[in-house]
Amino acid sequence: MDSKFIIETKQLTKVYGEQKSVSNLNLHVKSGRIYGLLGRNGAGKTTTMKMLLGLVKPTSGEVYVFGLPLYMNEKEILPRVGSLIEAPGFYPNLTATENLEVFAGLRGLPSRDAIKKTLDLVGLPYKDKKLFSQYSMGMKQRLAIALAVMHDPEILVLDEPTNGLDPIGISEVRKFLRELCSKKGKTILISSHILSEISLLADDIGIIDHGVLLEEESLEELEKKSKKYICVGVSNASQSARIMETNLHITNFKIIDNHTIHIYDTSTDVSELSRQLSAHRIVVSELHLYEETLEDYFKKVIGGEGIA
Repeated sequence: MDSKFIIETKQLTKVYGEQKSVSNLNLHVKSGRIYGLLGRNGAGKTTTMKMLLGLVKPTSGEVYVFGLPLYMNEKEILPRVGSLIEAPGFYPNLTATENLEVFAGLRGLPSRDAIKKTLDLVGLPYKDKKLFSQYSMGMKQRLAIALAVMHDPEILVLDEPTNGLDPIGISEVRKFLRELCSKKGKTILISSHILSEISLLADDIGIIDHGVLLEEESLEELEKKSKKYICVGVSNASQSARIMETNLHITNFKIIDNHTIHIYDTSTDVSELSRQLSAHRIVVSELHLYEETLEDYFKKVIGGEGIA
């Protein structure tokens, strides 16, 4: 067990009948960072999170939290973890404050300060008279997140926490999760099928598909893996390649087809390249810098299909 990981799994597997929902998962969540678990619906994200919280028993493998095996240490570990997996059972005929007072009482929390502070954090009014049954989907989701953070946990495990929120609500949730991490030192594990949401929030990303962790990197490293190249469209690729090598000493390139070349040295002088090719009666139909997006990279990793 590596001490720099606040959550770690080893060969974590869950089988339902003959189907492997999660397969030999080795997850590494660093302390004080936001880890985004990214995958399509049905990829195994929720099952993984339930196993991390002791809600589902693994078929095989191990879960470590705070350096301890989760199983046999639940009473010590789980009070230090906040979670949002499925919609909590709030009372429809109570207000947000009254609902949180019920949960605070069950958890033995000093209710007034904790509740007011938490509702402020998620942008819901304290002592408001509006009943939970009258809440919009977005307001209900905010209250669910409030319940997850009310006891001031060290780790937050949030399954698709921005579901049902409008763009402003998503932005607000992103902002306060980032503040929880940067200002209060919380570790956050968040799942999503929305790439743009994860890339704006997470420090580290795990890509899961069909229960298998395909990639696990920092966002910074993943962005480096996204390729940049100069795309050159020409009337004759093989002749152009000879000119590039002989006259411009360009060697880091690939001929894609009879009319397309990719140059991987992005510092190449494109004006001089165009001039040299034109001087040899090569028609240049395309010449631009192509930058592979994270979306392109993820499609490649999971086999050509989009995340969402």
